[in-house]
Amino acid sequence: MPIETRHLEDSQTLVISVEGRFDFSTHQAFRDAYEHSDNPVEYYVIDLSETTYLDSSALGMLLLLRDYAGGDSARISIENCNSDVRRILAISNFEQLFAIR
Repeated sequence: MPIETRHLEDSQTLVISVEGRFDFSTHQAFRDAYEHSDNPVEYYVIDLSETTYLDSSALGMLLLLRDYAGGDSARISIENCNSDVRRILAISNFEQLFAIR
């Protein structure tokens, strides 16, 4: 499964892990991951440790998540990016919209 979710022990943090290619083919699964959470979510962690590729549709999906989570007040971090993914996020100025670790 390219998209997996889990709640941390505090149950208000939702971790969404993306495996392989993060592109349009994962759109519905990514959206379902945050829209159909069983618990109320205060903080989102996007774990890209297993992500090998990221395209413009993935950037759009991240922006949709940001809007869903509250826009400027959204608490979202993007974590464990490889150098290629980090470079795409940097070129897109996503470090101004998300905490990238």
